[in-house]
Amino acid sequence: MSLFNKYNQRDIQDRQVDTLIGLSKGLIADGKIVQAEVEFLLNWLIQNQQSDNPIILNLLDKVEAILEDGVVDKEEASELLTLLQNLSGDTSEIGELAKTSSLPIDHPTPKVEFENKNFLFTGTFAFGTRSKCEDQIKSLGGKPIKNVTKALNYLILGTYVTDSWAHENFGRKIEKAMEYREDGQDLIIITEEHWLKEAGL
Repeated sequence: MSLFNKYNQRDIQDRQVDTLIGLSKGLIADGKIVQAEVEFLLNWLIQNQQSDNPIILNLLDKVEAILEDGVVDKEEASELLTLLQNLSGDTSEIGELAKTSSLPIDHPTPKVEFENKNFLFTGTFAFGTRSKCEDQIKSLGGKPIKNVTKALNYLILGTYVTDSWAHENFGRKIEKAMEYREDGQDLIIITEEHWLKEAGL
């Protein structure tokens, strides 16, 4: 690639990100995300993916995963809202990284066993989409499951779960896991960071 093309490509990517930030601000203006908005965002991302802009490609992966089953559920809408708020520079607490002191993390941080153990991911993950995280668990010998049950061994909280988790849609999963743990169930709650460290990622 010539120097001219290299800088031209960078200009295109910068303009795309500026446009995406403006688009994000519009989508989150009312504090919620609905199905039609997710579909609109998907179309825009598809039209702009050819620049290989990593921000656009990562968000495209996330939105495609959300719409994979054709339905945007409350938790998915909440996660996307958080991502768009981060992207648009929203300074609300939703955009803050997790404060582990106010999250129900197991202390001291435990050794994680992967083989034949059940894992559930909740929140938004820096590692990638939920399906990418679940694929990683499978490769380590674990089994991803969809809900908090008595069979669950590990609940993993995404990096972008905040200290206001109790007010988020995914807070129900955390609360249910806490109840099982308090009842003596062998259920461990850990952060994404700890999971990645234990997995050697």
